[in-house]
Amino acid sequence: MKLNIAKHEFNEAISNVSKAVAVKTSIPILSGIKLDADEQGLTLTASDTEISIQSFIPSVQEDQTIIELERAGSVVLPAKFLTEIVKKLPSDIIEIEVFEHFVTMIRAGSSEVQLVGLDPEEFPLLPRLSEEHVLHLSSDMLRTMIRQTAFAASTNENSAILTGILWNIQSNRLKFVATDRHRLASSEVEIQGHEPNSDRPIVIPAKTLNELSKILPENAMIDIVIENNQVLFRMENMLFYSRILDGTYPDTSKIIPTVFKTEFTLDTKQLTDALDRAYLLSREEKTNIVRLVSIDEQTIELSSSSTELGKVTEQIEVEGYRGEPLRIAFNSRYLLDVMKVMDTERVHISFTGAMSPIIVTPEGSDAVLHLILPYRTTN
Repeated sequence: MKLNIAKHEFNEAISNVSKAVAVKTSIPILSGIKLDADEQGLTLTASDTEISIQSFIPSVQEDQTIIELERAGSVVLPAKFLTEIVKKLPSDIIEIEVFEHFVTMIRAGSSEVQLVGLDPEEFPLLPRLSEEHVLHLSSDMLRTMIRQTAFAASTNENSAILTGILWNIQSNRLKFVATDRHRLASSEVEIQGHEPNSDRPIVIPAKTLNELSKILPENAMIDIVIENNQVLFRMENMLFYSRILDGTYPDTSKIIPTVFKTEFTLDTKQLTDALDRAYLLSREEKTNIVRLVSIDEQTIELSSSSTELGKVTEQIEVEGYRGEPLRIAFNSRYLLDVMKVMDTERVHISFTGAMSPIIVTPEGSDAVLHLILPYRTTN
């Protein structure tokens, strides 16, 4: 293999696929990035068995030559060193040449780097999917849904199924649900390209979806192919494969209340700022507990305290107060996480009692819902 390639495009493709490189592995080939060069362009592939990412750099893009190919071929190069070296090369054009035993020379300007490559035949093949069931979703919407739910997934590997986000596909609706048993987040959207006989829930690791959201293009349509234990996200010049988690996701619908004793609406930024200040003291107690009390129909009070530092009290104006007086304690970190993914200027908060779930939704929309379980306190 021998070619010249534009540094910018090469570096961008390496950055994208490197998210799938195995960090700790007993299989040396998985710590590398596979390069395949032919007349169409250069394909880069990385995999850690959980996810696989493939990025394609065309030889010509928008009438501009990106790659000049002299000899086709393949090689696997160590990802860690390739990533760092390409960033630091002095020239905008990089020459790559592979010799016997996969020894690879990388040249740019006055720099010349030699890397010991590996046999590409040993690199695992990507799954082949039949593409019977394909969904179409905008990249911006997919990124938003991941952001609105992934933070609520569990990080405890002992409950492996809860480390994922449930995808519930019914008719022309796609719903994400994530929970760690203390909080829940859901987001729902209308989809295209759905077939009625593919209504089966799947669970995709939240960690994987967070990595996907980092490389999603702006304002593009994404094809989502679901088959058996794999899901493929197909973008322009990029493929992102993820495994589907085994197991049955718990039925969370029964824990979401539909009748409330107390409801009100308030300013998103004002609540976020007040929570941020209250969290500073609650964090010192290592409990994160903040108490919320209704003063009257126009005002609520947030408070947190630290035995050593003192107390924070915040009063916030509310609108549309309906129902009973309120006194409740909850994890301020959980509500702060919710507020940071809210895209509306105002939020609606609903309660069914001091020991029942807190429900937070954007004002005027039920497509996004967040649930937080309260704390039982002695006072």
